[in-house]
Amino acid sequence: MNKFVKISEASKILNLIDPITKKPLNHILRYWEKEFNEIKPKKINNRRYYSQKQIETIKLIKFLLKNKGMTISGVKKFMKLNINKLDGNDLRSLNAVDYKYILKEKSKLVLEKLKKVKSYGKKNSSQG
Repeated sequence: MNKFVKISEASKILNLIDPITKKPLNHILRYWEKEFNEIKPKKINNRRYYSQKQIETIKLIKFLLKNKGMTISGVKKFMKLNINKLDGNDLRSLNAVDYKYILKEKSKLVLEKLKKVKSYGKKNSSQG
């Protein structure tokens, strides 16, 4: 049986809580519902109920927005790619995407250093 949680419970699970008042920030979830088609809570008596799968989707969206600094349009594009797992062994997972990005950035740094070393060597050899 699927367990559904109310919007306030979902906000608490997702740590979307006002640090001063300690109240759940339900408006963030309602806004994300409008922006992301993947979030469709059940509405019973005009109250929102989220499934565990939806909570996981929202966790991913929050992670990409808050931790990775992506824009909403960037997250939308990312969600269309169906990269939704944090599994390093799966080439279409978030961790694999992260690893690819990290490797790309490190290789850029290495190339820049090699160019500096190469140009430094040319300067010294012409003085000889």
